[in-house]
Amino acid sequence: MLLKLTVNNRKLELSVNDSMRLLDILRDELNLTGTKEGCGIGECGACTVIMNGQAVCSCLVLAAQAQDAVIETVENLSNDTRLSVLQEAFLTSGAVQCGFCTPGMLMSAKALLDRNPDPSEEEIKTALEGNLCRCTGYIQIIEAIKCAAQKMKNLKEN
Repeated sequence: MLLKLTVNNRKLELSVNDSMRLLDILRDELNLTGTKEGCGIGECGACTVIMNGQAVCSCLVLAAQAQDAVIETVENLSNDTRLSVLQEAFLTSGAVQCGFCTPGMLMSAKALLDRNPDPSEEEIKTALEGNLCRCTGYIQIIEAIKCAAQKMKNLKEN
């Protein structure tokens, strides 16, 4: 099938098998390897990307479902010279341990902050429900998202 989609602000047309998963298209066809495959069944969240403004597990999205979609991956968070506020907050809060879950956590957090720039702790926890971490215990991740939200709020005010 001819797949038309926008990935990280780039309009693309790709010839792919319609049964391919979005995860495989991103990693194998577009070399965007920041998106990780953990479980392959939508349970761990390591493959989370933003699709049409919503956090989704890319291992559960078939190519045909991504037709005309707007996709954002972890590679789009920073520019060539600087990390995003969210990425910096993860680093300074110690929210990165082994790092395998980090791309999915970042994308779930970004989807939350895009729709709610001042989330409560409960809203942060709800947004992260689909993301599993074996290393940090989530406290640092929640703190990082709170910190990023506050920094983004301060930047808008100044």
